[in-house]
Amino acid sequence: MSVNSITGLGGSGPALTSMNKHFHRIAWLAVALALCVIVFGAFVRLSNAGLSCPDWPTCYGRAAWPTHAADAADHVATQIRPVEVHKAWREQFHRMIAGLLGVLVLTLALVSARRRNKGVLQVIAAAAVIAIAIALYMKGQHVAASALAIVGEGILLAAALRWSNTDLSRASSLTLAVIIFQALLGMWTVTWLLKPIVVMAHLLGGLLTFSLLVWIAWRAINQPIRLADATGVRRLIMIGIALLGVQIALGGWTSANYAALACGNFFPTCVGQWWPRHDFAEAFVLWRGIGVDYEGGILDGEARIAIQLSHRIMAVVVFFYLLGLAVKLLRTPGMRGWATLLIALTLLQVALGIANVKLGLPLAVAVAHNGGAALLLFVLVSLLARLRTPEP
Repeated sequence: MSVNSITGLGGSGPALTSMNKHFHRIAWLAVALALCVIVFGAFVRLSNAGLSCPDWPTCYGRAAWPTHAADAADHVATQIRPVEVHKAWREQFHRMIAGLLGVLVLTLALVSARRRNKGVLQVIAAAAVIAIAIALYMKGQHVAASALAIVGEGILLAAALRWSNTDLSRASSLTLAVIIFQALLGMWTVTWLLKPIVVMAHLLGGLLTFSLLVWIAWRAINQPIRLADATGVRRLIMIGIALLGVQIALGGWTSANYAALACGNFFPTCVGQWWPRHDFAEAFVLWRGIGVDYEGGILDGEARIAIQLSHRIMAVVVFFYLLGLAVKLLRTPGMRGWATLLIALTLLQVALGIANVKLGLPLAVAVAHNGGAALLLFVLVSLLARLRTPEP
């Protein structure tokens, strides 16, 4: 079995060349915008603006955001949270660029579905159902809205399972399904008051969307890198992606539980000790019910220390694995550029993580740390998309 069939997203050849000539341009534009959404989303979260628009998808009833506190004085959302104009624009602008990304992904899904029997109709039907679900949610009909959202997701996932990926229709419909679920996670992030499991899932969903778009963009331009040992190297890269995914999840959990500075400004020790008192059992309780405001965190110091220790230990594992992978690539003809980039980004990411601790989590450094994770994913997914065995 080939790696392409293992991933389920493989496919290249004549079908790709017959696609819309602008497909790859739209795909790369979506990649760039997805990176912007991820970085700006980190800025929103780390500047404590995640709850600055208590309603969804509007902000105090506005399509944009209130420019003065008096503009929203009579809106029901003010009973949940008072208006903070300097924060509200951040949250709503993040929603806007995420919505624009959704339009680009919908376009990719429509273009790639044209060669499928009633493919365009299925994508349009799913989008229409989701649009109705949003309208119902805004009217307070949450049960009906949830049911329709499930129907819309089901249409897209069923299509993705039926279609092959020779024309990227499977990957495109799957990406649209992921970005719709991302919107739901964004809604739950607000309505469930920064619940850590939702915040972490929202981060992972954004990076999954980014990864799928990177895959689609490279496959659309169909510029493979031929290696005799491509299958073996791709397996190593998939392990690297899995390890990096775990580390990103731990980073999201650290941020969502406000544990980034649990060890103080100490590094490599934690509060001056190599193994301080900690509480792993309390640190990784994933579900604590609904109705608790998690802004600022609710865990005690020992639980937060356990989260920070986990993040640091996994960082060591990922660091050495990615360096080992980069060394293998350095020894592979034609891969020196990618290997050098992987080493540089890995070292930069570690340096940013240490700087976060030593400098007290400055906003610019913390946001850059999130961007660094996305760039590492870009390198690994790019290689996974492009590496193939030589043609007979």
